[in-house]
Amino acid sequence: MTKTQKKLHVISLGCSKNLVDSEVMLGRLKDYNLTHEISEADVIIINTCGFIAAAKQESLGCIFESLRKRKEGALLVASGCLVARYAKEIKEMIPEIDILTGVSDYHKIDSMIAEKKGVVRDSVFLYNQEERIITGSNIHAFVKISEGCNQSCSFCSIPNFKGKLQSRQIDSILCEVELLAKRGYHDISFIAQDSSSFLKDKGQENGLLKLIHAIEAQGAIKSARILYLYPSSTNRALIEAIAASDIFQNYYDMPIQHISPKILKDMQRSHKDLKELLAYMKKMPQSFIRSSVIIGYPSEEEYDFALLCEFIQSFGFDRLNIFEYSKEEGTKAGTLEELPKKIRTQRINTLKKILAKQQKKLFQNMVGKEIEAIVEGKSEISEYFYSARDKRWAKEIDGEILINDGAFKGAGYYRVKITECKDNILIGEITATL
Repeated sequence: MTKTQKKLHVISLGCSKNLVDSEVMLGRLKDYNLTHEISEADVIIINTCGFIAAAKQESLGCIFESLRKRKEGALLVASGCLVARYAKEIKEMIPEIDILTGVSDYHKIDSMIAEKKGVVRDSVFLYNQEERIITGSNIHAFVKISEGCNQSCSFCSIPNFKGKLQSRQIDSILCEVELLAKRGYHDISFIAQDSSSFLKDKGQENGLLKLIHAIEAQGAIKSARILYLYPSSTNRALIEAIAASDIFQNYYDMPIQHISPKILKDMQRSHKDLKELLAYMKKMPQSFIRSSVIIGYPSEEEYDFALLCEFIQSFGFDRLNIFEYSKEEGTKAGTLEELPKKIRTQRINTLKKILAKQQKKLFQNMVGKEIEAIVEGKSEISEYFYSARDKRWAKEIDGEILINDGAFKGAGYYRVKITECKDNILIGEITATL
């Protein structure tokens, strides 16, 4: 037992950027014993997401469930984006919450708990060498390079509560990467709301290029990838730098949101050279392209949706997320009349059928091939399998390869042969240690 003998339960909702903030809070509360049971915890922290309607509902559901299950005297803390957006409303609606804090004071969570008092500021927390407890992996970690966003997408509420772009200094990021590497974390995913605009707030162009070169020169880690590139701040030089790197994987994660010029204009997103950028990414050797689209934007007509389906069928993304348009207050699109739910659902189902066929073919084409992979440990699916992923893939979001044969010598890098694809589940065997 630890010195305090108190127990902590943390629920981190939403994106990987939220997870980093939750890990900072875990670092500040490292003297607590972690528990998976809400009813056992002396302190319950829910790091909420407030991006879209479904995320808000999930966050509120977790708060109400925690209130119902918590033991007498336990503190309930609600932090994160939902609180930052709706602090006044949440305080009035759920007065039983003991501490409310937004997106600015994750590194002060220990003092807030000690004083049983929180604060919701307009500022945002920018990570800078605070101690973190990495969760979910012994080899992979997320590193946040900036906060906020300077884009003005008509549907997005993030700038309303995250503010304008604030980039970290490269030296700060290098220091964090070195410390993570010393702890055994050799696979890093660099994340931000808009990674390709890194350092533009400091008047520097090609900031992400500079970071790539700095990480390569440092040589502390073995593999990395960059998430959340934005079309208007991504260029050929950046694509080439990623492809030429020995550390950064040829992984291009660029949410396009749509392909119709009319809809992209209505979304206030750049559509100039979008197709050319995607085509150039695809030309890079062993490239892996992930994206996302929004279906049912208020001005989306059948013609626009048909353009999108045609492009997705012909281009063939390696991974594609589909989001139903969510009307958000405080956004330009939020003032528009929504498309009927029936139409949105029909379009999403149509696109899902296209993606299902593409994904099945992609997985079947991997059978018989040998790849460089990261094997983490036992799979959550079954204790009889180890969990692996292609070295290019981002953790959790791009899939899992189940390993049922070969010598596993701990979390690390291996050669893996894909032996079969069963019900869209990849199965493989370890053939060598890298």
